[in-house]
Amino acid sequence: MLTRRTFVRTGAVAAVAGVAAVTALETGVLPGRARVHDVLGLTGPDGVVPDVPAGPVVAGSFDSFGRRTTVGYSILYPDGFGPADELPVVLVLHGRGGDHTSAVDDLGIDRYLTATVREGTPPFALATVDGGRDSYWHRRADGNDPGFMLGQEFLPLLAERGLNTSRYGVLGWSMGGYGALLWVALHYWQRRVGPAVRAVAVGALSPALWRDYADVQPGAFDDVRDFERSQVFGRPSGFRDVAVRIDCGRDDPFAEAAAALRQELNAVGGQQAGLHTPGYWRRMLPDQLRFLGAKVGR
Repeated sequence: MLTRRTFVRTGAVAAVAGVAAVTALETGVLPGRARVHDVLGLTGPDGVVPDVPAGPVVAGSFDSFGRRTTVGYSILYPDGFGPADELPVVLVLHGRGGDHTSAVDDLGIDRYLTATVREGTPPFALATVDGGRDSYWHRRADGNDPGFMLGQEFLPLLAERGLNTSRYGVLGWSMGGYGALLWVALHYWQRRVGPAVRAVAVGALSPALWRDYADVQPGAFDDVRDFERSQVFGRPSGFRDVAVRIDCGRDDPFAEAAAALRQELNAVGGQQAGLHTPGYWRRMLPDQLRFLGAKVGR
């Protein structure tokens, strides 16, 4: 017979297993404190996708020289807008194991976008793209270069599709959160020469940050030299004239590093109750989208 106590215990074990699976995929760590806090309800509620319609989607693919493969992408518009509107854009970089569909399938970001605009944020579009399931959004020894793809291929494609890329934003979670920060840090020269295309804001959710090479997840970097070349710490000039928001759950394995970078860059955001899970990312998406939309829409 299934007693209430057994049912509750079984449910708690299942919840912990779900959290552990996501955390293991994204971080390679199974934190014991996070398990306990989740069972005790100390990690905050999961975000709920808004009950609003999604806007139009333009999806496609292109042969990428930088990625050495065919790359899929999606352009997401808020409800009431579409390709005929010259909207500013925010690039969306997915987490480890994901692709350009993850932002919608895992986070419901298309409906969050509609809700954000309906609440008064200037309208903007989101553009998601395949960066490689474990590329960590930087050039790898095998020749895969997501950064080249973003700057030399994807942004020009978005401009050809009628989006305003003169002041764009970048948003990412986990691996993509790190990738978004790295993209801005390494492309500061664009702002120095005053080009027509430049990043003005970056938002990172639970960015995959490590201070020491000995702690990194296997496969995140090719070697210690790759790790050192691809650091976001110690590059304050790279974020000059860029608005930065970094959010990370208190029980996230990356919480300490995220807090250190937020302080180094004098960024907004914070540490909230939360884990390294889609539920936390969904909860924080409204704040991130309002922040980015206000910056790119100015």
